Amino acid sequence: MALQLDTDGYLDKLSDWSESAAQELAALESIDLSPAHWELIELARRYYEEFDHAPAMRPLVKWIKREVGPDKGNSIYLHRLFPVSPAKQLARVSGLPKPTKCL
Repeated sequence: MALQLDTDGYLDKLSDWSESAAQELAALESIDLSPAHWELIELARRYYEEFDHAPAMRPLVKWIKREVGPDKGNSIYLHRLFPVSPAKQLARVSGLPKPTKCL
């Protein structure tokens, strides 16, 4: 089944997300998912469950730092894994809506 995306390339429905959907979405971003990516995907999805919105960059960094520590909760680490725009790419691959305050 083809993924149904909105005009910005995010899933139309959060319920359509699955691990295989994440793989497809990552491929669209030219990202090969590693265990480090999956850890961040899980954290982003937990953030969404708790706060009912996808995190922009600053809240994302703070959340990851709080949940797994400063080695991963920093923009340099996130840019290594999601080089174009960490908050937007992570939200997209995680099946979340576009983060607020992201152009």
